[in-house]
Amino acid sequence: MQAIRFVHAADLHLDAAFAGITREAPAELVRTLRESTFVALDRLAALCERERPDFLVIAGDAYNLEDRSLRAQLALRDACARLARIGVPVFIAHGNHDPLSSRLHGVRWPDNVTVFGEEPSSWPVFRSDTGVEAAEHPLAVVHGVSHGTAREGRNLALRFHRADTPCLQVGVLHCTVDGSRDKGRYAPCSPGDLAVSGMDYWALGHAHERREISARPLAVYAGCTQGLHINEEGEKGCVLVTAEPDGGGDYVLSTVFHALGPVIWRILDVDLGMSDPDAGPDWLEDCLRGALRNLVGEQGPGCEALVVRLRLRGRTGLDAALRREAFRADLLERLRAWETDARDIEEIEGGPRVWVKDIEISTRPLAERGRLLEREDLLGEIARLAEACRQSPEQMNAFGQAALTPLFDHPRARKVLAPLSDVEIARLLDDAESLCADLLENE
Repeated sequence: MQAIRFVHAADLHLDAAFAGITREAPAELVRTLRESTFVALDRLAALCERERPDFLVIAGDAYNLEDRSLRAQLALRDACARLARIGVPVFIAHGNHDPLSSRLHGVRWPDNVTVFGEEPSSWPVFRSDTGVEAAEHPLAVVHGVSHGTAREGRNLALRFHRADTPCLQVGVLHCTVDGSRDKGRYAPCSPGDLAVSGMDYWALGHAHERREISARPLAVYAGCTQGLHINEEGEKGCVLVTAEPDGGGDYVLSTVFHALGPVIWRILDVDLGMSDPDAGPDWLEDCLRGALRNLVGEQGPGCEALVVRLRLRGRTGLDAALRREAFRADLLERLRAWETDARDIEEIEGGPRVWVKDIEISTRPLAERGRLLEREDLLGEIARLAEACRQSPEQMNAFGQAALTPLFDHPRARKVLAPLSDVEIARLLDDAESLCADLLENE
């Protein structure tokens, strides 16, 4: 028996807006971002045309909004029509962003498309070129369900059951699996809930980061096809799944990632801690230009634009300057202008356009840590207090509570503020210590 191959995609978010792009962004970048989700869809269709998989599954959130745009609907229909011409079935589940309860009428789908309903259903897949079309001999059975509303709270995984047919069984579900880092709890379930269903493979959607939930059954988040903001870093795309029969009625499953998104978001860490103590702004600018140049050179041919957050780390004599808003603004302006100039003089040859979104400061003053802790002045006391907080979770929590309780208890603020993570509190402590050092050392 031949291997079975299918493509698993999710979270296309067609026609999505992009967060965190200011009005200063060049028009070319804005156009690239606006088209990026559609470019990713076109690349998905092209991948299927090239690889000729047995079927394609889209595990929810094909559209970005419940009132999905006409352009998004027609683009997805046209992509499915391309696959109809080469005989590739398409299975679509709706997620929390595009639930079945949408007020808008859907498009008329080509005959190769199956849209799952609010209750799980199962559909056999046949390989027409083998001549095996009898209902008792399908290649695979695809099980799936859609979100009925934008706030789907049911454990939909428990409603899946393996069919009696002896073939590959694939579950398609948009959900939040226990332990997921995603904030939204939609169709919550556990890895155990996925396992008891009897599926061979779970094609999951909702998490925009590609990752494997379990190995048996193989449960995979394909991630989104195009990152939507700075916290969705790196290449985004889909997975091509291969199921090899093991001869005993089971399958050996493997996945290969295929990048689709034309825009890549990156948080680029630059360590300034090895710099000369007397290094000035000219050195800093050259250092950051070099880091950006290297980043551009690392990208593959499918990347059309890079949107970068520079995160500066390490102990440096430039710490005080970097914490001044005016200094950072000037530096940011020069880096943005450099990218255009660098291409004009062929300092950068080819590759994607790059836009420095912002600069995040995580540097520390140059003063040696050990000596700072030994000082008998106010700065030394602050350093010792900060170090004690870092060494004790209890003290760190007490620091956060004391400093932030007035803000989070404010009758208006508490309605919109989410609790801070331990990492965020630790970062606030670092910033507070650096600010004290700047103020006390520069008096």
